[in-house]
Amino acid sequence: MVLNHQNRYSHSTLLVDAFHQRQYNTPVTHTTQPNENNLILVTGATGYVGGRLVPRLLEAGYRVRCLVRDKTRLFGHPWLDDVEVVEGDVLKPETLPAAMQGITAAYYLIHGMKGGQVFADRDMIAADHFASAARQAGVQRIIYLGELADEQAELSPYLRSRLETGKILRRGAVPVTEFRAGMIVGSGSALFEMIRYLGERQFLGICPRWFYTLAQPIAIRNALDYLVAALENPASEGQVIEIGGPTRLNYADMLQAYAKIRGFKRLMIPVPVYSPRLSALWVHLVSPIHWRVVLPLIQGLHAESLVTNSLARELFPQIKLLDVSTAVDLALGKFNTGKVETSWSDSLVNSAGDVEPYRFSVEEGMMIERRQKLLDLPPETVFRAYTGIGGDRGWLYMDWAWEIRGWMDKMVGGVGLRRGRRDPDDIRVGDSLDFWRVEEIVPNRSMLLRAEMVTPGKAWLELQSQPRPNGKTLLILGAYFAPRGMPGLLYWYSLFPIHKFIFDGMVRNLEKRAVEIAGEGQSNGS
Repeated sequence: MVLNHQNRYSHSTLLVDAFHQRQYNTPVTHTTQPNENNLILVTGATGYVGGRLVPRLLEAGYRVRCLVRDKTRLFGHPWLDDVEVVEGDVLKPETLPAAMQGITAAYYLIHGMKGGQVFADRDMIAADHFASAARQAGVQRIIYLGELADEQAELSPYLRSRLETGKILRRGAVPVTEFRAGMIVGSGSALFEMIRYLGERQFLGICPRWFYTLAQPIAIRNALDYLVAALENPASEGQVIEIGGPTRLNYADMLQAYAKIRGFKRLMIPVPVYSPRLSALWVHLVSPIHWRVVLPLIQGLHAESLVTNSLARELFPQIKLLDVSTAVDLALGKFNTGKVETSWSDSLVNSAGDVEPYRFSVEEGMMIERRQKLLDLPPETVFRAYTGIGGDRGWLYMDWAWEIRGWMDKMVGGVGLRRGRRDPDDIRVGDSLDFWRVEEIVPNRSMLLRAEMVTPGKAWLELQSQPRPNGKTLLILGAYFAPRGMPGLLYWYSLFPIHKFIFDGMVRNLEKRAVEIAGEGQSNGS
């Protein structure tokens, strides 16, 4: 099961794999080679699966159009300039013809679960609108990602809604390929993140009955493999295809597998109760996932989600399924490689054009603080301001607090603050910057610093200068922390109060420094 929520896009190959074109013995009846002649519509591009599907389609050589309610929700996607964007709403059928025009195939990755509530009626209406618009526009195929569940079992409202959505799409005149997937293992998927948080934070696990429900989790890579491969496989038209990984196991097994990979020992105590609401409240306490969001998902675990036929293997024999351990390793790979992606699905500017000055969230298990301010300065000037911090110039605000942190780091064997920097203005990838290491530089756009101080987790500081209309720049300061176990959480929250003063002050003084740099440039040019 996948909660269609905001997530983050990575430049790492752990998350975005190049899709190699496959040749089939069966003639392709509904695609025209080469791929660039085909325009593919992706709905749900601001969601978990849709946001990762778009770059895979681009890698495969397809042209892509994204249907979104608000195009600002796509700000920050590295692939945004490579796709068409049409604003529309599946609940407003008059907005769909423009999105459907010239489309060969359309991905339906939408559902009405929002804030933990299931809007089954809206799901049905939306699917009917979409199927009708696709028929009228001459779309040749709809590809839908639903849920893996036994239709004869007692299902939760969420699962029943997902199955009914597939039925409504299939009733239309456009051929539908419906994939049904269970738990998707990948950084950021809701149920996997639930397992991850429980594995990180619970030394002793009290496990109700839903923890022992059998499932066949599938790696996000493999789910995307199926979605893309279906475009070139006409035999998949009109089929309901169940997809899952190679292993059947329960959620307690997955938690133990996760703990083993992380080097933790966890004691699991089964209890003979189902108690979905109590479980949701507990998950809410130990994770950032709200109980209203978790509750429908836990209710869905009342029924097993297992692949019951071999259709996926017969239609797509070239797809090599990853086992759970490998999928978990890949999901956690960004922490092991020190890769931190900037947010691609959070809209930095809302539809009214306002800029949120502060935001705290937890994404993919990472504690994230963001501060941003719109400056009436060019990006290159703002870039010079923040790439010049550290060393003798200091950190622009509360330098005494940075000094204390550096002294504390020295006391526990860390590098401390006094390494300084190689050059007061020039900065290169690999440079030390006090107790940070420069991990990535995008000229005039961003600087990513990785902490080399001793911490119970991994920390990064990122500064961005995003160009905006009329020569303005959105200055963004992001602090990221991937805690290791309970010590990491205690460390983060102990520093959380002082972050407000330090980072707010940094943003204010970075603006002042950028203004000074702009003034120096004007003086030199006069």
